Amino acid sequence: MKALIAGAGIGGLTTALFLHRAGIEVEIFERADEVRELGVGINMLPHAVGLLAELGLMDALDAAGIRTRELIYANRFGQIVWRELRGIDAGHAVPQFSIHRGRLLGLIHQAVIERLGQDVIRTGCSVMGFEQKGSKVTAFLSEARNARQASGDLLVGADGIHSTVRAKLYPNEGPPIWNGVILWRGETRWPQWRDGRTMAIAGGNHAKFVFYPIGDDPDDPGMRLTNWAVMARHRETEARNLALGDWSRPGKLKEVLPFVRDRFHLDYVAPAEIIRATGAFLEYPNCDREPLPRWSFGRVTLLGDAAHPMYPVGSNGASQAILDARSLADQLQSRGSVEAALGAYDAERRPATTQIVHSNRKGGPEGVIDLVEARAPNGFDDIEAVASYAERERVVRGYASLAGFAPDGKKGRGGA
Repeated sequence: MKALIAGAGIGGLTTALFLHRAGIEVEIFERADEVRELGVGINMLPHAVGLLAELGLMDALDAAGIRTRELIYANRFGQIVWRELRGIDAGHAVPQFSIHRGRLLGLIHQAVIERLGQDVIRTGCSVMGFEQKGSKVTAFLSEARNARQASGDLLVGADGIHSTVRAKLYPNEGPPIWNGVILWRGETRWPQWRDGRTMAIAGGNHAKFVFYPIGDDPDDPGMRLTNWAVMARHRETEARNLALGDWSRPGKLKEVLPFVRDRFHLDYVAPAEIIRATGAFLEYPNCDREPLPRWSFGRVTLLGDAAHPMYPVGSNGASQAILDARSLADQLQSRGSVEAALGAYDAERRPATTQIVHSNRKGGPEGVIDLVEARAPNGFDDIEAVASYAERERVVRGYASLAGFAPDGKKGRGGA
């Protein structure tokens, strides 16, 4: 069996590793001229980390990232709304990792090259369309302005939010949907806070500020490579002025600073200071697409952001793509035909990710600080008088169960 994969991102490359392990030949087509280690920080949740560990990548993850120990949700004054242990400290068998997205992509890419060979990825090569005929699917390619073809037993569209494969399946869908919120994000060296393994998300409906370490500083143990993000509704920007789905758009100080200057009063960082210290940073319009009624059509299916683009809340985008990859490989191993396998994969993964897309639109687990800010915009003396433990737990734990990473034990029990 041979699988054609459109896209050499985290989802596409992880799919290649799982399919290779299952004895399936793989050929990957990446529109960029090279696989670039771009981006800033992301979080890998334990259910996805466990799958990467199955692929033998735990040592590489430890070398590249930080094992997140605790997550704190707070209001804009730094008053704790909810706190909980994460990863192994919460009772999982494997850690949660905070890591630079480029380094994560790099270590998965390196594993693909080592195991499948340098020639398995054709860069500068775009999948422009496909045709299914009999027991084969043919991908029509554009490479160095030349038209080419490749044939296989199945085609996986892992080519992102602007997926060509998805566009061929749903030609009338249109552009991604923007919700009016902009995410600014960057990373820089910053003094270690607490144990150097703590993540904090502060704010509420007006604006949120995210802060977490993503790597050690080899020159100074008291410093960390630290990721920050600001998420806020940008009322003066219209969708037509944005490159929706572009993660590499440069950010501007004059646009982000008004959302944090004089508003946040946190004991661990002044948001305006770390933003100024960063130099170049990025902005991303929060966008997704409507969940689809179907991913798999015969020998063609979708995966990752091509299948279920979602708002970047809850640390779930890359993690869900990795779960897709494992599910697809498992179904291809256990089913009698490619069509049956892709149908079973669709039935297993699509409903679960649809629920996450809808939950992320409502704020995901970060909705707990939205709830508190709406009721106590100027802070509180007693969090229980604002929102009970049970009410806050329903928001945070409900999302963890929905996304599939709720801890089995009681070590992860949280509170203010």
